[in-house]
Amino acid sequence: MPYLSIFIMIAFAVFYHRAAENENESTLLWSGLSVLISAATLFYFHWGILGVLLGQAALLAGITALRLWRDRDL
Repeated sequence: MPYLSIFIMIAFAVFYHRAAENENESTLLWSGLSVLISAATLFYFHWGILGVLLGQAALLAGITALRLWRDRDL
């Protein structure tokens, strides 16, 4: 059982939950996407810890790009 990978998955889910609370966004959406990406990279693609880290970095980049695009219209 990949205990370190599951610990990293939980840590990133907590991170995105807190970040969503700070930004007044949907905590379920952000942490859910984090868990979904982590689970997919671990159990479906079998990419291991590196896949989880790269997936979380891509999620952060996507959230950042979406927020920048949405806030430019204000």
